[in-house]
Amino acid sequence: MTLDHVAWALFPGFSENALSPLAHTIGRISCPIFCYFVAEGFHRTRDVGKYAARIFAFALLSHFAYVFASDDFAGAASFLPFFRGRILNQTSVFWSLAWGLTMLRVNASERYNDGQKTFLIGFCAVMSLIGDWNCVAAFAVFLFGTRRKDDKGEALAALPVFLCSAVFVFFASPLYGVIQLGTAFSVPLLWCYNGERGGASRGDALSRRGFYLYYPLHLFLIGLLL
Repeated sequence: MTLDHVAWALFPGFSENALSPLAHTIGRISCPIFCYFVAEGFHRTRDVGKYAARIFAFALLSHFAYVFASDDFAGAASFLPFFRGRILNQTSVFWSLAWGLTMLRVNASERYNDGQKTFLIGFCAVMSLIGDWNCVAAFAVFLFGTRRKDDKGEALAALPVFLCSAVFVFFASPLYGVIQLGTAFSVPLLWCYNGERGGASRGDALSRRGFYLYYPLHLFLIGLLL
């Protein structure tokens, strides 16, 4: 992830410099892993409402870091929605992850019938469009969460979402299409997951807090160095 963001800062656009595609390809490993563990969090958290609120709050904090690190940052006005005149990539991937988590909450709710769930899940997909990875990340969270079984290999059925995105963008940018295929390298890493929650030790607690802080902090640092 960090390599990906550094590459965007050093080589804006789809640079054909050899280091840039390599860094972007390695960076594609991180998003499927984020999606997988947001879905795991949905099933394992003691309070899904607080968990969702924490992810949305984190998405809000990350928005400022994401915009600040972008190569077209132009002062405080850049933080405003749609300042850059486009719909996609207005904010960080954690906005998309948060809406994927909301999809899982809607799907698990007994308050809605099937038609209402379909509408609300579609609404979540639309809301996720402004985030990095947009509805690709949101639907990956949804598929990871709804296809979760004892065999964690079943959950990897969400990866075709990422591969389909690669096929789609291939026609617009062959280089970007190839880079997207880097998401498949997340599979062996996910296989290393033992299916257990982290412990309650001080080290585990610091690790969890560090996960939340690392994303915005490393983007702020990249922004300062630009």
